[in-house]
Amino acid sequence: MSARNAPIVAPVPAPAPAPAPASPTSTSELFDSLLKSTTDLFKGSREILRESYLPSRLPHRENQIRQVAEVLAPALKGELPSNLLIYGKIGTGKTAVVQQVRQEFSRRPELPKKLTFISVNCGNIDTPYSLLQTIGNALALAENDRIPTGWSLDRVQASVRGLMDGRAGTLILILDEIDRLVARSGDGLLYTLSQLNTELESARLCLVGISNDLKFTNNLDARVRSRLNEEKILFPPYGAQQLEDILKDRAREVFRDGVVDPGVIERCAAYAALENGDARRALALLRLAAEMAERDRSKRISVDHVVKAKSRLELDIIVECCRTLPSHCKVLLYAILQAYERRRGAVATGEIYEGYCRLCQRLGLQPLHARSISNYLSELENLGLIRATIVSRGRGGRTREILVEVPIAETMPALAEDPLLATLARPRGLNQTILTNFDNPNRAS
Repeated sequence: MSARNAPIVAPVPAPAPAPAPASPTSTSELFDSLLKSTTDLFKGSREILRESYLPSRLPHRENQIRQVAEVLAPALKGELPSNLLIYGKIGTGKTAVVQQVRQEFSRRPELPKKLTFISVNCGNIDTPYSLLQTIGNALALAENDRIPTGWSLDRVQASVRGLMDGRAGTLILILDEIDRLVARSGDGLLYTLSQLNTELESARLCLVGISNDLKFTNNLDARVRSRLNEEKILFPPYGAQQLEDILKDRAREVFRDGVVDPGVIERCAAYAALENGDARRALALLRLAAEMAERDRSKRISVDHVVKAKSRLELDIIVECCRTLPSHCKVLLYAILQAYERRRGAVATGEIYEGYCRLCQRLGLQPLHARSISNYLSELENLGLIRATIVSRGRGGRTREILVEVPIAETMPALAEDPLLATLARPRGLNQTILTNFDNPNRAS
């Protein structure tokens, strides 16, 4: 066949590129897309990577579990155990060990019917009244037995004694972060609790205190130390290898096989080991790294995700810490941020107290005494939210000035999430920039 007679063949057009997935055009579509998205990373609940999760096994805390159980064992026979104080830095497994011992006690068939556990986190308790009210309401079996707000402290104490005797038997009161209660309210309430056994008729009280401060009992009144007559258990910080074992246990429960890159768990453990061996920190890093990989639509969790998670977590911890402060401490911190924002520099404690009193007046609160505020300033400094410096003013003497160590733009809205402080929130202009010691990378250490 000649070229002249050859059939004409039309060129085949190239296939059109597949259309890109349409981005959500409304809030509703955005949430629909998020709900429909699936993950190839998790096989179990991500709650397994949170500090509130209590695993069936606590690696490297077997000795501490045995010690706590031995102290509290007399309660299984209906007898009163010794008071117990547990010390250790943040994230060393103190609360988890106590809760696991409590859980194991509840499973025992020989558990006395009249054995009651009450757990209170003192980090969220402002006053002795609040603590006694929380204890009483935990014991109340009917709505009429609950302790309302507004009673005198003596009446609350009498009501708590009555509720304890109503339960009868052995009561084990677990006071988590007991050092923070003493720092805010003094040791008077501990004295009251420690002498209750001389006033109770059909009940007996055992105190279990959990503290991050190894020296908090040094400042207790001698009578309180004598009445507590406690046993002590010290929880050492975790090492990097121990943290790796903890993370590997949790990772096997929560992640699918093969999705965690080599070095991820080791990096999380190493970061946390540098920060006093905090297991909570290690778990939070691993969880956030996994969530960041999930948002990136990644099939694997990489070391890069851990590095990003560390940067994000450092800010989140500051904001979350602010949210959990007691009410008056939040008002005080808000006053500090306002004054610092206005001055763009260090603020004298006298000016801070005046600002705090003005905010209390706006919010309808009774301001605390200056000495209590001084204790709160020390607590905020211990948490790393502020930094206090002593400044000499010549003949004017020496004074303490406060520097802010947190980002104001994120911290003030976090504080204003509290309904009490909600009226203080105000919109911020788009071009308004707030500089703080935290925001300035060249700040003096």
